[in-house]
Amino acid sequence: MSREYPPHVEAGIARAKKLEYWTLAWLVTVVPLMALVMGSSQAMKTVWIEDMLGFIPPLVFLLSARFERKHSTEAFPFGFDRVNGVAFVVSAVALTLMGLYLLFEAVMTLVMAEHPTVGTMRVFGRDIWMGWPMIAVLLWSTIPSMILGRMKLPVARTINDKVLHTDADMQKADWMTGLAAIGGVIGIGFGLWWADAAAAGFISFGILKDGISELRASTAELIDGAPRTLEKDEVSDEAQQLKDELERLFPGAPVRLRETGRVIRAQIVGRPPDLPIDLEAIWPGDKERAWRFAQLSFVPSVEADDG
Repeated sequence: MSREYPPHVEAGIARAKKLEYWTLAWLVTVVPLMALVMGSSQAMKTVWIEDMLGFIPPLVFLLSARFERKHSTEAFPFGFDRVNGVAFVVSAVALTLMGLYLLFEAVMTLVMAEHPTVGTMRVFGRDIWMGWPMIAVLLWSTIPSMILGRMKLPVARTINDKVLHTDADMQKADWMTGLAAIGGVIGIGFGLWWADAAAAGFISFGILKDGISELRASTAELIDGAPRTLEKDEVSDEAQQLKDELERLFPGAPVRLRETGRVIRAQIVGRPPDLPIDLEAIWPGDKERAWRFAQLSFVPSVEADDG
């Protein structure tokens, strides 16, 4: 059967879908405008590619949320909880590779001392410096992004969704990207040819840093690592508290935790249950978060030395 969540989590997932649809609609306006005005600016090109990258998290979130609802099958007897984790890996890999490429481009531009130019365009019989429309488009690419990012963060925490949190972090940081690119464009206007490539390098370094951090966290889930936090590659406090509680209830028995998508599954090794198990009662933290504890299984002690 397909997984069902408590009403407040279902409401959070529905809101997350709306926010991602809004994000896609906004990006559809940003990307062509950016391509229209970017000229030879390396910083503008970097922002443009970053905006195209921005399509990936909303799309993979919406796809994973759809597949997550599918019923388990004979071929997939445990259901599709891990689809969210796969989506997280896809986002992280794309982010990391693009950060490497953009950083290489920026460094090569500085090494080769390429001098970008920002020309003029004729509007209503007057010559207009192209830097002004560039700055206007950059503002349109950053201000809505900052607002959407702030709206997504609390929702990501409510539904414990790493893809949505990654998307929110990318958008939350876009104001830095926009300011750096605006500084690069203004630098070209003042004859500082290196300012543009330096801004591009600053942006791409941030992309690469985020990508590597998210790649580490996403691969940890795929290889059954202990549940990580949304923010970084560290074991979450919720998981540690749950492990401590299970060790108290089953003293001397090894406890294993892993994360599949939004939920946590636990194993007790070599100790059969004495009484019927109530997962919500065992959950040590906020009971509104008890939905994350999806399964507790007991395995023979012969597996205790497997790792």
